[in-house]
Amino acid sequence: MTTADWVALVIVFAVVLYASSGLADFGAGFWDLVAGGRDAGRRPRALIDTAITPVWESNHVWLIFLLVTTWTAFGAAFAAMMTTLYIPLALAAFGIVLRGANFALRKDAERAGGRHLTGWLFGIGAVLTPFCLGAALGGLVSARVPPGNAAGDPVTSWLNPTSVAVGLLAVALGAFVSAVYLVVEARTAGDPFLERYFRRRALISGPVALGLGIASLVTLRFDQKEMFDRIAGRGWPLILVGVVALAATFLFAARGRTLGIRLVAAVGVAGLVGAWGVGQYPYLLPFSLTIADGAGAPATQRWLLIWALIALVTVVPALVLLYVLDQRGRLGEDPATARENRRKA
Repeated sequence: MTTADWVALVIVFAVVLYASSGLADFGAGFWDLVAGGRDAGRRPRALIDTAITPVWESNHVWLIFLLVTTWTAFGAAFAAMMTTLYIPLALAAFGIVLRGANFALRKDAERAGGRHLTGWLFGIGAVLTPFCLGAALGGLVSARVPPGNAAGDPVTSWLNPTSVAVGLLAVALGAFVSAVYLVVEARTAGDPFLERYFRRRALISGPVALGLGIASLVTLRFDQKEMFDRIAGRGWPLILVGVVALAATFLFAARGRTLGIRLVAAVGVAGLVGAWGVGQYPYLLPFSLTIADGAGAPATQRWLLIWALIALVTVVPALVLLYVLDQRGRLGEDPATARENRRKA
């Protein structure tokens, strides 16, 4: 493998990390959106707030790392994707801003009605972003992003059967993984009602995600057979790992087992993302721009690998510490403040 190949592998690794954490983050916003009215949705929304508040910003570290590495290492591919897929990517960025801003603002909303309104905006942003990111990925894998500035169609590149299927899959997979994570949070909080509440939602969203995963492969088969053959032919071991891990996650949730379930779910997501990476290799833009042709200067690639290693040894331990402290209840609101917020709600 060349240095550029290793950098491309780092990018796929960043996608895996963002999908494993960010999709669950957006999925929590989906469950917040459909939790019901102020009274019916108060308890699940409170658990979602408790689970997400300490870590929701950290999940986007990998998105920033992914963007910076891609535009530095593979500028031509980055320019082509950004100028052809600018509509879904702009909508995804808008969803991130909308979701983040309103998630933060509703903490300080004085009236319950204001918090409920910002919750709706939070949920809409949490659905918009994964769908648009998935649609952009669907446009990429279906070979609708040619090299050059704005060389592809800005509408059909992401509004097509494959993109819509992959976008819906991203929303459903995030909802499933999030529901599983929230089952664990409810067990940790000692709340059997919410544990049952999110377990039911995991058991509903799991089959939906499976159906949309099959639909995504079927649409890709008819839309871009060469890419389908590459993913199915090269990536089938990783697809198998992903499906088995997600099926095990579903069974663990159905049986009320929480030990290790989040790790198994993350492995499932990683398997599916890895199958895409293996299938698309060695192309940055299927089937018109390879890694070798789109790579920047060799010195740039080497320095990117060095900085990726530095990021691993500095950022990853800090994030692990953040998650450990969160699970031990060392983060979050002061208990007195939390009680006051619940009283106002």
